[in-house]
Amino acid sequence: MDAEAQRAVVAAARVGHLATVTPDGRPHVVPCCFALEEGRIWTAVDHKPKRSLRLQRLANVRANPRASLLVDHYEEDWTRLWWVRVDGTAEVLEGGSERDWALAALAAKYAQYRDAPPEGPVIALAAERWRAWTAREPSLGS
Repeated sequence: MDAEAQRAVVAAARVGHLATVTPDGRPHVVPCCFALEEGRIWTAVDHKPKRSLRLQRLANVRANPRASLLVDHYEEDWTRLWWVRVDGTAEVLEGGSERDWALAALAAKYAQYRDAPPEGPVIALAAERWRAWTAREPSLGS
């Protein structure tokens, strides 16, 4: 999967898995809605039910900004499997113009965010490295 295809499938995906590192070095992965624009990936703290608004992913990013977003596709026909992982540096946005831009991008992608804009912080991931795998190998000599 070339770079253009990687960006296209990530931008179109409805859910990803955000991986962060806890302050004591353990991995922490959560599913998330997100938007991708110009090498930045944003995910917001929204009003879906949560145990607490003191979310581990926010504490993780504040303690260690290294993070990844994994987007994948599964189906029973294993020739159609693929995944894309975006690694980078994350930050928590509590306010400001980038947070506003991120919320607009999320609302453009998800009707739920148009109906009820997130009020919490936004995590911004600056894409530094893209990795991908697909079960469909390009055919040689064709």
